Amino acid sequence: MAEPLLSVKDLSSGYGDFQALFGVSLELQENAILGLVGANGAGKSTLFKAILGLLPRARDMVNFRGKPIGNVKTEDLSRLGIVMVPEGRKLFRSLSVEENLQLAAEYGRKGEWTPDRVFELFPILGQRRRQAATSLSGGQQQMVAIGRALVANPDVILFDEISLGLAPIVVNDVYAAMPQINASGISAIVVEQDVDRVRKLSHSLVCLNEGRVVLSGPSQDFTKAQLTAAYFGE
Repeated sequence: MAEPLLSVKDLSSGYGDFQALFGVSLELQENAILGLVGANGAGKSTLFKAILGLLPRARDMVNFRGKPIGNVKTEDLSRLGIVMVPEGRKLFRSLSVEENLQLAAEYGRKGEWTPDRVFELFPILGQRRRQAATSLSGGQQQMVAIGRALVANPDVILFDEISLGLAPIVVNDVYAAMPQINASGISAIVVEQDVDRVRKLSHSLVCLNEGRVVLSGPSQDFTKAQLTAAYFGE
C-alpha cells in the first residue's frame, strides 16, 4: 500500500492532567475519505485538536506526506494543506457569505477551488452571497463553512460533526457534495454520529471508545451492527 497522506501514530493527549487519548493510530490515504465514529466523549474532537496542534502531541505522532508535523504551528497547517470545518462553523458574523469565502481564499493556497466554484457546488449560497453568513439557516451556514475550507485548496479537510443539528434534507445535500469534493483530489476525515451514513460514504473507518481505537479497517468490511457494537463498547 502507498504511504499514507496523513498518519497518526500512538498519539496520546489530553487536557492538563486529564488524558483523553491513549495510543491512537490511523492512516488517511491520498484521495480517500476516512470516517471517524464514536459516542460523545469518545475523543473524536480531541483527536482533531491534537492533529492541529491545539493540544499537546509529540513531534512524530502526526505525519503528513511522510514527514513529522508535530512541531508545526496550528496557523501554518493550512499553508501546508490541512484545514478543518469545525463543529459550530465559527463564521465571521460581520461578513457576508462571499466575504467569508474571499477572506479564506486570500489566506489559503491557490488552486481550482474558488468562491465561484463553491457557488456551483452549493447554488443556494450563490443566491445569498451578499447576505450576512450568520443570518442563513444552520444548513446553509454549514455549506459556507465547507466552502471556506475548500477555497483554501487543501489536501486534507477534517470535518468535525458535519451533520450535527441539521435537518435530514440538508444533511442529504451536504453529503451529496462530498463525492465531488473528494473527486477534486481532497482527502477527508469525517466525524459523524450516523454510522451507517458514514460507512457508505467512506473508504475506511475508525471507531473510538473512551479515547482508544476499538475498530479500524476498510468500510465495506463492517456491518452496521458491528459498527454500532463498537460505538457503544459492546
